[in-house]
Amino acid sequence: MRAAEKSYQTLPQTPYQRLVKRAALASVLTAATLILVKFAAYLLTDSLSLLTTLVDSLLDIAASILNLLAIRLALQPADHEHRFGHGKIESLAALGQVLFISSSSIILLIEATSRLFSPQSVDNPAIGVGVMIFSIILTLCLIIYQRRTLLQAASIAIKADAMHYVGDVMTNAAVLGAFVIIAWKGWVWVDPLLAAAIAVYFMTVAWRVGREAVSVLIDRELSDADRQKIIACIYQHPKVRAVHDLRTRSAGQHVFIQYHLELDPAVSLLEAHYISDQVEEMVLALFPNAEIISHQDPAGIEGMPPEMTQHGLEKT
Repeated sequence: MRAAEKSYQTLPQTPYQRLVKRAALASVLTAATLILVKFAAYLLTDSLSLLTTLVDSLLDIAASILNLLAIRLALQPADHEHRFGHGKIESLAALGQVLFISSSSIILLIEATSRLFSPQSVDNPAIGVGVMIFSIILTLCLIIYQRRTLLQAASIAIKADAMHYVGDVMTNAAVLGAFVIIAWKGWVWVDPLLAAAIAVYFMTVAWRVGREAVSVLIDRELSDADRQKIIACIYQHPKVRAVHDLRTRSAGQHVFIQYHLELDPAVSLLEAHYISDQVEEMVLALFPNAEIISHQDPAGIEGMPPEMTQHGLEKT
């Protein structure tokens, strides 16, 4: 295995870590601000669709706090008890978010269905319009900050958080449209109908996030396309006869790749070591955050009889 010598001591923060943590903290502060503003607006309007955006902001701050904690833990270097690092913490945090989102969406869906059959008026729609415009502007500012961070620090967690807030902008825009329609046409049924649609959307997002998190936790292989890239990259080395037993998985930002190289049986142990290092450098060019474990076999070992491969070539 070619890997940097690991020190299990606390290391100073890198620019990458500082950028990612600041972006995660900005997400928490934005969600907290929106919760206060939307809660006050809900008390004044009694709008169910505005309540859905309030619940969404509650989910946002829960998700952002979990994301912040997960990033802080996931960025810790490997230690004696966690030799492969802490990357899976992000997936555990994601599962917690999924449970929270799913349960809240079910409650919203039940309430929206009830109000569809018993519509209630929406008070002070102008307040709702103002709050939605404020929410959209503040969320867009956060997204711009997150995108600028991603240009310097390609964090999967921050990228997912930014995509989530893009969905929030769309949700807030839809609620803004509902307030305009209610103020203009007086169609109060638009409010619970939109709330139900948003709840279904949240459940769909929760399913996608949950499925991805479980895939990481159960060590699912990388995509077929990525595996083919790895195999094609390995075969580019002129002295590699074949490759077998390719195994891959991911955890947070890190990718783990294992494989067996088949080389000319006549090469020396030293040359086999150099070839292995060269191949690993080629694979690292494709996956810079990968940790690679490789094993060198004599070409054709897969077809050798067991008595010749159990303890090496036996002397006769």
